[in-house]
Amino acid sequence: MQGPGVQGSPGEVFGAFLKLGLTSFGGPIAHLGYFRDELVLRRRWLDDAAYGDLVALCQFLPGPASSQLGFALGLLRGGGLLGGLAAWAGFTLPSAIVLAACALGAASLAGAEGLLHGLKLVAVAVVAQAVWGMTRTLTPDRPRAAIALAALALVVFIGGGFGQLAAIALGALAGLVLCAEAAPARDMPSPAEAPVLPVPLSRRAGALLLILFAALLVVPPVIAATTGIQALALFDAFYRSGALVFGGGHVVLPLLQAEVVTPGWVSTSTFLAGYGLAQAVPGPLFTFAAYLGAAMGPPPNGIAGAAIALGAIFLPGLLLVTGMLPFWDQLRRRARAQAAMRGANAAVVGLLGAALYSPVFTGAVFGPPDFAAALAGFLLLTVWRVPPLAVVVVLAAAGLFLA
Repeated sequence: MQGPGVQGSPGEVFGAFLKLGLTSFGGPIAHLGYFRDELVLRRRWLDDAAYGDLVALCQFLPGPASSQLGFALGLLRGGGLLGGLAAWAGFTLPSAIVLAACALGAASLAGAEGLLHGLKLVAVAVVAQAVWGMTRTLTPDRPRAAIALAALALVVFIGGGFGQLAAIALGALAGLVLCAEAAPARDMPSPAEAPVLPVPLSRRAGALLLILFAALLVVPPVIAATTGIQALALFDAFYRSGALVFGGGHVVLPLLQAEVVTPGWVSTSTFLAGYGLAQAVPGPLFTFAAYLGAAMGPPPNGIAGAAIALGAIFLPGLLLVTGMLPFWDQLRRRARAQAAMRGANAAVVGLLGAALYSPVFTGAVFGPPDFAAALAGFLLLTVWRVPPLAVVVVLAAAGLFLA
């Protein structure tokens, strides 16, 4: 019998999320709507109050919000971590397999310069849409707009992973000072008086998972630097990128660009073409990591590289959401935690704005026709609300025509 509070099986969880992984287009905010329709309204796994509580937690934490929400729902429904893993696999693997296969077949597409250029123009339109939407929701007042501009300047002048990390950290500190009295951003649910979630995990286990999250953030880069093991360096690059993403999946773009393009593991052309291709598949945008891992120059690449990159980029977000579940009910009501998150979310608007210029715009727009095509894609997404898959098709065709 279905209903709130009724425990199911990992197999049931996998089947439900496999359906979502095959049909959920439109990005993380759209995914939240798909999840509610399928799991709250149709299957009645939980009620709206509990669902809103989980959404608030996943929006509060860094990482891919929709995947974290799916993992938490699977954990609660499937009776533990196995249920969470079943949800993650069902939602993630369809698009990851498609993108990795496309990367492995990239050599056969090497001559299709027009098609690849069209996919880069898709990236321009999609990232511009993300900056536009996030500016409206995450920087609705002057203090948060100032934090975003300062973060953009910091990233432009310092650059690299250090500049991005500093921008997020300083944004959170500025939020404590400037955003204490601010209203929650429109995509950050306020802490309603919701009932406590029945989490099948103790606080001790949650604390151990949070310690593991921190250890994996600190130890692998030290070992990779001293040993030169490329597989560990690959894991570390994608793990750190997944651990620092605040504000939506598109924010991973500048983080990954600094980790894989700057050292020469992946070319700018391949990076942007893969990012454009990732807009054409359902499921989480983080599966872009599978494409990059497969397309890497230095080994491990191919299937092994795709598996390492995919697991590493999702792991920090899943560790965080699982570790925080037992503590969330108390933390979400603290005003200082909310203020810090407002500042961090404003900073990532600046982070993504810097990435929109370089490498996205500079790597795709080489003249007025390219600019016109990218602008048309942006208007199709924002004004006419055309599905992203249709925009991918249109701009890919435009790239072939311009070629």
